[in-house]
Amino acid sequence: MSHLHAGLSSEMTEKARLELNENPDTLHQDIQQVRDMIVTRPDIGFLRTDDDFILRFLRARKFDQVETFRLLAQYFQFRQQNLDMFQSFKVDDPGIKRALMDGFPGVLETPDQHGRKILILFASNWDQSRNSFTDILRAILLSLEVLIENPELQINGFILIIDWSNFSFKQASKLTPNILKLAIEGLQDSFPARFGGIHFVNQPWYIHAMYTIIKPFLKDKTRKRIFLHGNNLNSLHQLIHPECLPSEFGGTLPPYDMGIWARTLLGPDYNDETEYTLTYDALHVRENYRLCFRSQSAVEPGTLRQTDRETSTPLLALD
Repeated sequence: MSHLHAGLSSEMTEKARLELNENPDTLHQDIQQVRDMIVTRPDIGFLRTDDDFILRFLRARKFDQVETFRLLAQYFQFRQQNLDMFQSFKVDDPGIKRALMDGFPGVLETPDQHGRKILILFASNWDQSRNSFTDILRAILLSLEVLIENPELQINGFILIIDWSNFSFKQASKLTPNILKLAIEGLQDSFPARFGGIHFVNQPWYIHAMYTIIKPFLKDKTRKRIFLHGNNLNSLHQLIHPECLPSEFGGTLPPYDMGIWARTLLGPDYNDETEYTLTYDALHVRENYRLCFRSQSAVEPGTLRQTDRETSTPLLALD
C-alpha cells in the first residue's frame, strides 16, 4: 500500500475507490500527470506541489486529471488575485482570531452518518462592527485548510449548516454581490473539498431574495446541494440524522459550545483579548489538528510541529 494511504482503514480505501475512482496502483502516476500540467500555466505560482497536496485535489474532482489541474490552478490563482486576504493567513491574525472566537466557523466533533464533517454558522452572531465579512471568510478558509489535512475528510467531505435565526435585514444588506462572489470563488471554485450539502435553516424572506444575486455564480451541482429548510427541522433530519446534531438543530447532542473549534486552533488561552502573540500559520496548525483529530482532545500550545428529500427544498426548485 502506498504511504499516501497510510492510516486509512480498508473500508475508507474501498470508499475512495468506489466513490472517487481512486486506484492505489496508479496513484503516483495520477499525481505526476497532474504535476506535469503545471508547465502549461507559467502565470501562476504553484507554491506547493508535493504528493499529499495534489492528492486532495484529485479526490475533490474524483480523479479527473483535467478538472483536478483546473482546481489546483484556481486555488493558487485565487490567492494571487486576493493577496490581502492571505497576507497574514494565520490564527494569530487579529481579524481571523476574532472571527474564530465568535464561532466563525463552528465545527462539530461528531460527523454526520456518512462521516462528513459538519461546519455550522450562526449568522446572527455576525457583529459587523467587530468582524468584517472578509475576515470571517478567511477564518473559514483557514479552518478548511486545517481540516482538509485529514485524509478521511478528503474522502468523506463536509456539510455546512447556516442558521439564519434573528439575522436582520440590516445585516443582510451588508452581503453585497461582490463579497458573495468572493465567497463563492473561494469555496466553490478554488478549494479542494467535497461539500455534500449546504443547509439553510430559519431563513427569512430576504435570504431567499439573496439567492437571486448569487445564482449566476453557482454551478448546477452546487445548486442541487443547497437546501432551504425554513423552520422545518424534520426535513433537515431526513438528510442529517439528529444523533449527529446539537440541540439548536433539533438534535440529540448537547448545545454547541462556540469555543470548541477556537480552542483547538488558538489553544486554551483563546479568551485572552490581548493581541495573540503566537505565530502558528496554517502549515503549523494542520499538525496540531492531525494530533487533535486522533486524540479527540485539544493540544496545548507549544506542542505543534511543522512538517429523502420530500420536505426539504433545493434552491434549484426556486427557478
